[in-house]
Amino acid sequence: MARPNNDQRHLRVLRDLYARLGCLPSYAVIAKALGFEAKNAAYKMAQRLIDSGHLSKSSGGRLAPGAEFFTLEISEDEVRAGFGADHSTTGLVQAQTLDQLLVAHPSKTVFVKVRGESMADAGILSGDVAVVETASQAVQGDIVVAEIDGDYTIKELQFDRHGARLVPHQAGLNPRRPTRTFNVLGVVTGIIRNLANPSSRAKLATQGAAR
Repeated sequence: MARPNNDQRHLRVLRDLYARLGCLPSYAVIAKALGFEAKNAAYKMAQRLIDSGHLSKSSGGRLAPGAEFFTLEISEDEVRAGFGADHSTTGLVQAQTLDQLLVAHPSKTVFVKVRGESMADAGILSGDVAVVETASQAVQGDIVVAEIDGDYTIKELQFDRHGARLVPHQAGLNPRRPTRTFNVLGVVTGIIRNLANPSSRAKLATQGAAR
C-alpha cells in the first residue's frame, strides 16, 4: 500500500523555516525538521514541490521559494463580525497569496510603514503597513501618501474652494494645507496589521473603549 503524500503539511513546515531563517536550509536540516530518517526523503519531497511550482532551485543549486510557495488557502465563506451570523459554510477554498488579495498592479505598488496616530479614527494605526498604489489618480476622499511642504504623511485628501487639503482622523488635529510644495505619491488601497503585536491589541482595545 502506497504511503500517503503529506507534501502540503511539509510545505507548511518549510514556510515556517523560511520565515525564521530567511532562506531554505539544506536537505539535512529539512529532513530533521520534517522527521525524515534519511536526507534522500527530503530530496524526493523537494523534487515533487519543484514540479508543483512551490519550490525552485537557485543558480547555486540551493532550494528557493517557487512561484506558488507563499500561496495559502482562503475560504470563500465570509465571517460576520457581529451577532446573528448563520453557520452555513461551503467549505470551498482557493489558493491565494496576500499580494493577490491586496495588490492589483505589482509594478506600481509599494508597502509603507505607518508611524503616528493621526489616522487612528480611520482605523489606521502606528505600526500598520499601508498598501500604496502609486499609479492611481487620487480623488476626493481617498486616503493618500503625500509630500506636503517637505514632509511625508498619510491623510485623507479633500478639496474645497481653497484647493487641496490633507485631513487627519484624530480628535484635536486640524487639516493641513500646502504652502510651498504638494505631491500625492500614491493612494492607500489596503492596510496590513499584525494582531499578534501587543501594541496593536492595546490600541484597538483603547479605541473600542472610547467609542
